[in-house]
Amino acid sequence: MAGRRNMNSNGSQKEDLPKAKINKENLKEALSLFNYVKPYQSKFYWSLLFIALSAISTLTFPVLLGKMIDASSPISQSSGELNTNFGFGLNSIQFGLNTLILLLLLQLSLQMIFSFMRIYLLTEVGEKSLADMRKDLFGKLLSMPMSFYTEQRVGELSSRISSDLSQIQDAISFTLAEFLRGVFTLIVGLALIFLVSTKLALTMLAVVPLVAILAVVFGIKIRKMARKAQDQLAESGAIVNETFQGISIVKAFTSEFSEIKRYTKSIYSVVDTAIANARYRGAFVSFMIFSVFGTISFVMWVGANMIKEGTMTTGQLTMFVIVSGFVGGTFAGFADMFSQLQKTLGATQRVREILRDKGEDVSLDIIKVEPKFLLNGNVKFVDVAFSYPTRSDVEVLRKINLEAKKGEQIALVGPSGAGKSTIASLLLNFYNPTDGKLLFDQRDSNDFPLSQLRKQMAFVPQDVMLFGGTISKNIAYGNPDASSDEIFEAAQKANALEFIDKFPEKFETIVGERGIKLSGGQRQRIAIARAILKNPVILILDEATSSLDSESEQLVQEALENLMQNRTSFVIAHRLSTIRNANKIVVIDKGTVQEIGTHDELIKQEHGLYRRLVEMQMEWASS
Repeated sequence: MAGRRNMNSNGSQKEDLPKAKINKENLKEALSLFNYVKPYQSKFYWSLLFIALSAISTLTFPVLLGKMIDASSPISQSSGELNTNFGFGLNSIQFGLNTLILLLLLQLSLQMIFSFMRIYLLTEVGEKSLADMRKDLFGKLLSMPMSFYTEQRVGELSSRISSDLSQIQDAISFTLAEFLRGVFTLIVGLALIFLVSTKLALTMLAVVPLVAILAVVFGIKIRKMARKAQDQLAESGAIVNETFQGISIVKAFTSEFSEIKRYTKSIYSVVDTAIANARYRGAFVSFMIFSVFGTISFVMWVGANMIKEGTMTTGQLTMFVIVSGFVGGTFAGFADMFSQLQKTLGATQRVREILRDKGEDVSLDIIKVEPKFLLNGNVKFVDVAFSYPTRSDVEVLRKINLEAKKGEQIALVGPSGAGKSTIASLLLNFYNPTDGKLLFDQRDSNDFPLSQLRKQMAFVPQDVMLFGGTISKNIAYGNPDASSDEIFEAAQKANALEFIDKFPEKFETIVGERGIKLSGGQRQRIAIARAILKNPVILILDEATSSLDSESEQLVQEALENLMQNRTSFVIAHRLSTIRNANKIVVIDKGTVQEIGTHDELIKQEHGLYRRLVEMQMEWASS
């Protein structure tokens, strides 16, 4: 999802999320997420009460202010001179100036309390329900099968957890509060202005709808122009990124002029759009100034005539104007709330899509292997065929038959794309065979709970992924409950102490994002230590030394030999010299097993694929 970004009120960037239509189905989906509010429903209901009290107390202010103005007017102190019947007899209630200022201070104090409580309670409810939602969504994403991740971008998934859930949280703790407060303000405010003067209320309401409609039309056009400018600005940013990332190509092809021309064209299109938008904004602001002040002037003129005729007091006109301002502001705010509601519905749809998806049956709690699921290490592929879900017409594996007995080292070799890594994925149960069976200790892999099975395996990939913490934390990823002595021993067996001891912080050294502060060989040895600490029954190595220099390869190879002792090991090998001592070498080509045997057996086959691969590597090494 290529989300646009704009600046929020505190100056930080906020993603301009896609919107969804407001209909019955989408509203029903959005309301389903209010299940997360249920644990905090008592505070939620209290917050609704304080929202109502806050709206009512706000509108009490202009009433008291009007009373204060009337109390200071000599004409208001002469009974019977006016016949306004305001507020079902409310006009007959008279207070002195001192009493009114005390009532105003009381009203402001109550409003302060009500406003604080509504904000505090709704924020607490919103944050806690959002945390529950984030936890469930993150857990659901973790339980999704590998096929899900092959079809999704990591950025999109991150957006689900960050931008979408933040939008929902804003809706619960802010937009909902403002909407309900607006509804209360609108109802009470309209009632008040009609009670003050029906004639003046009808006069004002005859003008307001026209102004509101024109404001909405202008607003839609301005937002469209602003989005267009943002898109164009993003395009110019993409040109800058592309140019600097490929600066060697730009300079090699002397394309500086064409890149400047391309960038200039892009930024001036932004300028043209911004100027066009400025025309609309200028017209809109000018129109709104004229409309708002023109409406106020017209209402004041009608009200002044009513005062002159003796049918309204100055205080009542003041009440009317201030309450009308509250009502008008509420009307204006509804347009933005409507936009926020559309964004919230869109975010809800995307979050619900993930929560509804069926994930893998993995455990999200601490895993203890049950005795009945303990593995001995015997593995057998029986007529296994496989096609990836996204390419079901392409058969990656065809009738694979191979067997590994407890403690054996099985090497998988063959050309690129032969299906070696797919076999590793099947062993880890990232996917299920399309046909045939995968057996562990003569039991079908589907008879084992996924987490129980994977808990007894370790995987060391070619491209090691380290997390951005310390060396100690990364090693302990294989066994979070391991002691410092166990971590030290694992690092020693992995030949990692040689470089760890050279760091000033030793095991507490921060490895950086994805382990960027460590070399390739160092990262591999951390990954091996992680696997050793896990103490797996079955070990899977995916070309763990293919990208290393000779010195690093020797250290890593020694560590791997320590790791493979007394474990069933599947080694996907690129450098064939590293698997000469394997118990069994399985040669795979085009998804089928071509040859099986030891190194000595296979090298004797004059026209064998394994022998040809060995000879090709020897020729490459000598050239």
